[in-house]
Amino acid sequence: MEKTDSRRPTGLLLVAVPVLLMAWLIIWPIFSAIGRTIWRPDANGETGFTLSSYVFFFSDQYSINNLMITLWTTGVCALFLLLICLPIAIYLRFSTGKIPAYVQALAIFPMFVPSIILAYAFIRVLGPNGMVDILLNSVGLPKIRTPYLTPWGPVIGMVWDNIPLTVLILLSGLGSVSNQSIEAARDVGAKRLQVLWYIILPRISNSVLVAISFAVLGIFSSFTLPYLLGPASPEMMGPFMNRTFREVNDPINAITQAVITFCFCIAFGLFYVRSVARNQGK
Repeated sequence: MEKTDSRRPTGLLLVAVPVLLMAWLIIWPIFSAIGRTIWRPDANGETGFTLSSYVFFFSDQYSINNLMITLWTTGVCALFLLLICLPIAIYLRFSTGKIPAYVQALAIFPMFVPSIILAYAFIRVLGPNGMVDILLNSVGLPKIRTPYLTPWGPVIGMVWDNIPLTVLILLSGLGSVSNQSIEAARDVGAKRLQVLWYIILPRISNSVLVAISFAVLGIFSSFTLPYLLGPASPEMMGPFMNRTFREVNDPINAITQAVITFCFCIAFGLFYVRSVARNQGK
């Protein structure tokens, strides 16, 4: 007991540094941004409480459209990530040999490709007069309707960009599913979908929640891929904030958009914290 008590100050000092950095670099800017949007001078120069910037955001149809397209893109990306990554993770977990190793390498490969390179490759392949159009024209087929500069452009890019992290988290969760439980279910006549629904999914529900939370947090506030691949209007919140701050020169409304984005992200962040706390309690 005395040895444990003697180590406690050292542990608290080790934790204090990252906690202070987080408070300085993250927590304080958040409160500062909220304060700058709700405590501002009025037309007479008197400083006081006001919600005018938030009223403007939620009464402006263009801002609402940008928020809706951000929510739509985030939801569609999360759905596609789950549909694509869950089968890959299950295949990697219960397969052996060289082919699963190659599949895992391909699934993790997007992690090493910068977003700017991904956007350039997307434009060269699926953009107007890109590689796909050239191949189709060479065999006498019409051009495809390119997703470039449409809402589907950022969806394709961000799904591809988030596959590695999602697969790795799901694969980690599948480590808690033993082969014996799968074999026992099959011995009593359970089919593949029944094994998935009653054996696998209940045991990886926390991992699915964590994977989707990470993906949603990254996608909702992303900038590079929506800026390079998405439409000019409506635009996602990341490019919207940048344009409001730099081109419109309106820092208060840009900060207001950032606070609203943060409020949506913190809801998904709480899902992650709740999931981690539940695992710690087990």
